[in-house]
Amino acid sequence: MAAAKSTRNDVQSALELAVFAGGRVTRHPLPAEGRVSLGRSTENDVQIGDSSVSRRHAIIHLGPPIAIEDLGSANGTRLRRERSAGPTTKLLELQPEQGKTMELSVGDAVNLGSTLIVILPREGAAGAAPGQGQPIVLDAAMERLYALAERVAGAPITVLLLGETGAGKEVLAEHIHRRSPRAQGPFVRLNCAALSESLLESELFGHERGAFTSAVHAKPGLLETAEKGTVLLDEVGELPPGIQVKLLRVLEDRKVMRVGGLSPRPIDVRFLSATNRDLAAEVKRGAFREDLFFRLNGIALTIPPLRARTSEIAPLARAIADRTASALGRPAPAFAPETLAALEAHRWPGNIRELRNVIERAVVLSGGDTLLPEHLLLDAAAAPPPLEARPVTPPVEARPAAAPAEATAHAGAVPSAEGAGGLRSELDAIERRRIVDALEQCAGNQTQAAALLGMPRRTFVARLSAYGIPRPRKGKPTR
Repeated sequence: MAAAKSTRNDVQSALELAVFAGGRVTRHPLPAEGRVSLGRSTENDVQIGDSSVSRRHAIIHLGPPIAIEDLGSANGTRLRRERSAGPTTKLLELQPEQGKTMELSVGDAVNLGSTLIVILPREGAAGAAPGQGQPIVLDAAMERLYALAERVAGAPITVLLLGETGAGKEVLAEHIHRRSPRAQGPFVRLNCAALSESLLESELFGHERGAFTSAVHAKPGLLETAEKGTVLLDEVGELPPGIQVKLLRVLEDRKVMRVGGLSPRPIDVRFLSATNRDLAAEVKRGAFREDLFFRLNGIALTIPPLRARTSEIAPLARAIADRTASALGRPAPAFAPETLAALEAHRWPGNIRELRNVIERAVVLSGGDTLLPEHLLLDAAAAPPPLEARPVTPPVEARPAAAPAEATAHAGAVPSAEGAGGLRSELDAIERRRIVDALEQCAGNQTQAAALLGMPRRTFVARLSAYGIPRPRKGKPTR
């Protein structure tokens, strides 16, 4: 999602927007209130790269109530809602006239042209429905970990969460917040690896008006907006040295100095941090301050990788499949026994994030009521064959959206393919697009893009070569 604009609230709600376009699913956390713009243009809060979506297509107004406004789009905005008397779906079309809105409920499916969007409970968010946000804990080691987290939650101690990328550190952090005396306060997450040093300082500590060229208004930082709540410093091992010094001062004094400010402001915030790095080793090589490490490491909780929690793979896969199918307006699929066996045998280098991508892709592309092993395409984690051996799907020409009923079917349709080769060709085109999109979202940073996709960096780099995508310089993504 694009950077927050003045019409939006920086505090995330328990909701997210799922966008189903081009055979893939992207998620965008929603603010607690304000407006979120949707469209093809990069100026929107949520950019949707579908030719049937207008440059400025619609705005979601976050309430209560939640409503959607069409901005005079070319192909319209339509709401799919179940009739109370039976399973028949009716389409409520919002006339493309600016200022007209249509009220939405969580779970409603809306077509923007031929793209489907759904507002869902955010995964791992406080208040999310069971099976959609509550952690699935079945493994014995995970049960012990969560029991310890329950005890830690009630104390003001700082907590350092350790584990591989995608293992569930943010879910555990939110669980600690929900079980703490600060549960009614905000939970604010900052990805320390996603911002430059100057932006990171402004986001953390805020700035005063005139502090720099674009600072036309004073803005509180995340530490101030999390007052009486919890801050999660994700990827804390990526903090630049200058920010480490300032964060240490905040932890010691419990005061924050805005950029361009003259006096510090007191804050009441609990700190959690997470990293996939070995911070003790980073301290030894001088990349991380020892005093900050001791401040953050009040107690360390290590999350085992998914491959060590095989008893949780099947229930996690079912929960993800149910959620995806519901968003597509389909019944929940069953899993063939051999499909579950294949899932449990896989190594999952990208952990739960990789599992989510695999299951969502399988549900979107299968089109049936049972997921089979061939729908998983787990061999996609292996090194791809040379580029010249891989079929390329020609781009589809832009065309207007179909009629309402056709548009609804298209949003959950299965790409046509003749046999495994055709399906592989379709998926190659989808995966290439996802890689390019991830690079654009991460400003060309390959490590961040690989993490965003739940893919090991070595595999990600191999994909760049296989798909003929030039390896970008940092800050200069490629197409």
